[in-house]
Amino acid sequence: MKETVYIFNSGTLKREDNSLVFEFESGKKPIPVENIKEIFVFGELNINKRLLEFLAQKEIIVSFFNHYGYYIGSFYPREHYNSGYMILKQADFYNREGERLKLAKSFITGAIKNTLVVLKYYNRRGNELTSSIEEITDMERLLDSKGTIEESMAIEGQVKQKYYECFNKILKNEDFKFTARTKRPPKDYINTLISFSNSMIYTYILGEIYKTHLDPRIGYLHTTNFRRFSLNLDIAEIFKVAIGDRVIFTLINKKIVGPKDFDKNMGGISLNDSGKKKFLQQMEEKLKQTIKHNSLKREVSYRRLMRLELYKLEKHLIGEKDYSPFIMEW
Repeated sequence: MKETVYIFNSGTLKREDNSLVFEFESGKKPIPVENIKEIFVFGELNINKRLLEFLAQKEIIVSFFNHYGYYIGSFYPREHYNSGYMILKQADFYNREGERLKLAKSFITGAIKNTLVVLKYYNRRGNELTSSIEEITDMERLLDSKGTIEESMAIEGQVKQKYYECFNKILKNEDFKFTARTKRPPKDYINTLISFSNSMIYTYILGEIYKTHLDPRIGYLHTTNFRRFSLNLDIAEIFKVAIGDRVIFTLINKKIVGPKDFDKNMGGISLNDSGKKKFLQQMEEKLKQTIKHNSLKREVSYRRLMRLELYKLEKHLIGEKDYSPFIMEW
């Protein structure tokens, strides 16, 4: 299976013969191109046109992140799978208010149901979360009655607020107390992990979209406008809880990360390289983990589930089968 390559050191990535090599201050590391799915760059990187031509030929996306771990952008090779037919279908469903609302609600429903799965799991393990589960269940019931995307997103916002209030009971760690959601910059350790996790989920899904006929610029829950990509943000709503938050809980409850893995700067807090590496190692383990897929009757990885979610959306857009979001079993 192809791997994601993470580059933290500063250096030069170049083509050497028919493969890649990364040169940095203390050495040189070959990167066999046949094993690469995508490259995530966190350090300073020197590249040239010859490299980009080679990456485009091999259909390898390179995504860049700033010092704080926020996604900057991607070298996104020419869309080799995009079809005019599918783009027209995406735009058609976006422009039809009822169809767009239906899809937007599906993404929200997936996020809420996966939230409930997580809370019920921890409730069974001695964390008193019953009242929160009941409140979120009531909020989910209200979603059907909402007639606009804005009203639906308001329900999602209320669910997230109630969900985040459960974090302190799930984590029971004084260093990772949750008070309120803060972004750009996050004000505490737990918000830093949430922001970094979400950024990574967005980028993983973007890489999966590239392998489908879908165009990442046309989303449904998140408005399609001058933002570069929006479809990956839609699909991420399902997987931020199903994958990202579960990685965060593992990192904290197993004491894999601690205060030493963070830096305080610019009025906020960010993960240092040590923290990012620990997070990404745990994330890779989760993405490679397999579960029994009910429809396919076989084991699939969590990373594969992202692609399957996109295939389901394609089938919905061409009228083959109505879309329903992935709901995990735990």
